[in-house]
Amino acid sequence: MDAAELAGRLTASGLANRYWIGYSGGLDSHVLLHQCARLGLADGRFRFAAVHVHHGLQPAAEAWAEHCAKACSELNVPFRLMRVDARAAPGQSPEEAARDARYRAFEALLEEGEALLTAQHADDQAETVLLQLLRGAGLAGLAAMPESMALGRGRLLRPLLAWSREALQGYAEAHGLRWVEDPSNRDTSYDRNFIRREVMPLLAGRWPGVAATLGRTARHCAEAQSQLERLAEDLLLAAGAGGPEGTLSVACLRRWQAPEQRLALRHWLRHAGFRAPSAAVLQRIVAEVLTAAEHRNPHVAWREGEVRRYRDRLYALRPLPPLDAQVVYPWDGRRPLVLPGNGVLRLLSGDGPLPVGWHGAMQVRYRRGGERCRLPGRQGSHALKKLFQESALLPPWVRERVPLVYVDGCLAAVGDLWLCEPFAGPGSGVTLSWSGHGLSYAR
Repeated sequence: MDAAELAGRLTASGLANRYWIGYSGGLDSHVLLHQCARLGLADGRFRFAAVHVHHGLQPAAEAWAEHCAKACSELNVPFRLMRVDARAAPGQSPEEAARDARYRAFEALLEEGEALLTAQHADDQAETVLLQLLRGAGLAGLAAMPESMALGRGRLLRPLLAWSREALQGYAEAHGLRWVEDPSNRDTSYDRNFIRREVMPLLAGRWPGVAATLGRTARHCAEAQSQLERLAEDLLLAAGAGGPEGTLSVACLRRWQAPEQRLALRHWLRHAGFRAPSAAVLQRIVAEVLTAAEHRNPHVAWREGEVRRYRDRLYALRPLPPLDAQVVYPWDGRRPLVLPGNGVLRLLSGDGPLPVGWHGAMQVRYRRGGERCRLPGRQGSHALKKLFQESALLPPWVRERVPLVYVDGCLAAVGDLWLCEPFAGPGSGVTLSWSGHGLSYAR
């Protein structure tokens, strides 16, 4: 790749304010760094800097960071080192944990109008297609790695996808480059390494152009996936109308065939910030949640979240920490009360002092059953359960999290929904705000 070709690939989606080179110190990223350094000298429009993410997972990690800093200094490319915690969470593979930590760092790094360059090449793309195929992925997975995509406030670009590993090796040797070798790349207990070292050579022996062929398959799948994305957007527009933002109409979904339902659900969950759930989870949503009777409130949960139904709407939810119904929070009402895992409660009484009726000992707790509230203008007191059912303001899973405010042991307020007599009325001057309504909604 010459300077003109690299410049064309980088500017295909518009010239960036700055290009960060994801530099591991290995062969591929060193070739990319070297090419960018040459382009920066030849064309003043391009502003490059390199970033090395220090995972701390290998004994030689410090030495690699030093190598990267030195290489960038020799090429006159600004260098930044970022240290991350790449320890795997329960149920997470080490590779996934390292990748997630790395890309979180990249997202935090990018400013508006900047781009991150990574050095994945044609052989990496072919390996990704095979991995996704063996995992039973659909079109989105088989489309593998796009050349350009949004990342944080900027973009991620992969300008070397048309180059083979062999071509990069030849470039590095021709220019006398020195790089580091990660010993974990030889460990075939990792799926990608097994495909790279065992499967791809076998396939290439029979079909010499296998990497290019699999790359072409990825492009075909990406094109087909883009068509499905447009269809999915139309489906979501239809199913999302007439209800709270981010929810879907069950009645609308029920009118469609199962493939359209699954397409809309996948797209909806991705918009809500979830990774695509398994086919089994999607099928359970279709079979159990969409078909349930209207008075039911079914839900399907998986590790990352859950889908719940309330009346005619589907809600995508993040897992919420359990609440202790026995906990009691003393409160003076003057400062916001932070409720662990349940938002913030504020009491607003204008610029003056609290009304006389609110001067007693104030506490905040959650429903335990049997609570009653006498609303202004209504005869008698009413059970909170009945009031919630009548108003239909909140889904059931939010109702149980509504904070209750007591003054001298008497129920004074139900979140920011109702003030109870005698703490209400035109002269009270008190209102409450609670930020917890949306805590369970994915965004």
